[in-house]
Parts: sequence; C-alpha cells; structure tokens
Amino acid sequence: MKIPEKVLEIADGIKTMKIRGAGKIARAAAEALKIAAEKYDGPREPEAFRKYMGRVANLILSTRPTAVSLPNAVIYVMYHLDKASGDINVLREAVIRAAEKFINESLQAVKRIGEIGAKRIKDNSIVLTHCHSTAAASVIINAYKMGKIIKVYSTETRPFYQGRITTKYLLEAGVPVVQIPDSAVRYIMHEVDHVVVGADTIASNGAVINKVGTSQVALAAHEARVRVFVAAETYKFSPATLIGELVPIEFRDPTEVVPLEWINQHKNVEVLNPSFDVTPPEYIDAIITEQGVIPPQAAILVLLERFGWALEKIKQGGIGKIIFEETLEEEQ
Repeated sequence: MKIPEKVLEIADGIKTMKIRGAGKIARAAAEALKIAAEKYDGPREPEAFRKYMGRVANLILSTRPTAVSLPNAVIYVMYHLDKASGDINVLREAVIRAAEKFINESLQAVKRIGEIGAKRIKDNSIVLTHCHSTAAASVIINAYKMGKIIKVYSTETRPFYQGRITTKYLLEAGVPVVQIPDSAVRYIMHEVDHVVVGADTIASNGAVINKVGTSQVALAAHEARVRVFVAAETYKFSPATLIGELVPIEFRDPTEVVPLEWINQHKNVEVLNPSFDVTPPEYIDAIITEQGVIPPQAAILVLLERFGWALEKIKQGGIGKIIFEETLEEEQ
C-alpha cells in the first residue's frame, strides 16, 4: 500500500523546514503516524500492517538527523505498536492512541514548562532569546504576565530567521521585544539578566544541541555572568547518548546562506551551513522541563527515568535501524 499523501506532505514539511521547532516536528511526526494508521487500507494481516507502519516510520526518521524529538516521537508510537497484539483493528488503535497521547503530553509539557520557568526569572528582568522555541517562549510570556520582564532581545537567527517568528509570537502576547542581528549578542549582553533558549536535543552529559549560534550566546552570557536557562520537554533528551552515540549535526544546502550565483562566481570558496551547534553543560545554569528544574549534570537521570524502556532497543541498534531493516525486508 502507498503511503498517504498527507503523510508525505508532513514528511516534506519537516525536511524543508516548513515545519520548524523541535516540539512541532515531534508532534508532526506523531500526527503522521496516526494518519498513516487511520488511512491504512492494505492487507488485513497484522504483519502487513506492522511492515507498512515501519515504512512510514522510516520515512519520517529520514527527514531531519539532529532534533531528537523526532525519533523519540517515532520510538514512542512504534514501541506501543510493538507491544500490542491482536488483529489489525487492535494494532491500528494502539498507534492512534499512542500518537494522540504523545501530542497531548507534548502540549501540556510546554504549558507546564512556562509555569515552572517563569518562577526562575527575577523581577524587572531583561531577557535574551535565540531562534524559536515554544517552550522558551512559554517561559518568557508567563514571566511577563507575572510582571517580571520589562524587555526581550530576540536574535534574527539566520539563515531562516526563526527569531522573527519568536518576535511576532511574543508581540502578540504583549511582550516588548527588540529584534537584533545574531552578531549583536555580545554587544547587548551587559544589559541582559537572563538568557532563555530552547533545545533540539539534550545529551546524557547535559550538553545542549540547539540552533547554530546558541553556543556563542551561551559563551557571551558566561563571560558576562548572565544565567542561561534551557527550556526543553523531556522527550528532547537523547537516549542514544547513554551508550556513547554522538548527536549528528545537520548541514543544509549552502544556498540557504548565499545565492547560487554567488557560489558559481566563487567556485574556490566552500560554504558551510550547519543548522545546530553544541553548548557545553558548564555554560548552562539550569534545564527547565515539565518535570521540574534540573542542573545539566542531572540529564542522565531524566533519560533513565523517561527512556529506560527504550534502552534495549537502542542497544540492539536503535529504533531507526530496526525499522529500516524491516522495510528492506519488505522491499526485497
């Protein structure tokens, strides 16, 4: 059976960054799996449905390599399918319920992070944020409503300018925002009381992988003795890093940075376009999750509690490898 058109649209949206932000990507991944299950109209054998869902999961996994929220969403849903037994209706319902639960818990997590994180912002604060994170924005908006924030600096965040999305988002909530270029961060850091950013992935050692430029923001904050808070749902913690796996950094098309004609005119110049960078845990004061505030060094405890059930799969080669191998078997 062919993969439904709507699922293909979601996969393309994630790949081309029409769907942005780790939380939105994760929810989109879960939604795609749900739609695939709902629209399945192939053979009625349970094994045929499992292999079909494996194809869909593999497609979703292939879209973006860095943000761990995506594979964690897929792992969560596929794990519940793996545990389910019965006819195709039972299996379909297992996928739909797991996807819906993941999406609902994700949305609730953002709300909870905003409430918890706002309490960490001191009165009359100036805050700086980088890129676009619904969790970080939730902290900022909640703190502003509590009367704790007087101004927010938002970086533009090249080359896709996600910071402009943040600016619009905050302005709609009534938050006073100043838009700045990424290169102005160190210049204005002496005015800032808190840095609040999101995360695409958090490693077991507490390192944070986020939009490129985050590490420079954290370095400038560290120099200026400004506290750095990372707002992140627990499904952004990477279980694979528990067994020494490195988080791959995505490099995107150079034409997102400079025009193709410029590249053609300067053929001896290599253009790099990394989407993410790594901020070491010593530059982070606290990670704000829906379960509470932790030091980055406690990331491993969150991983063991949140993803202990998935460790066996990961040790065997990872959910992505398992799904991919099943897909290959079907295609052969």
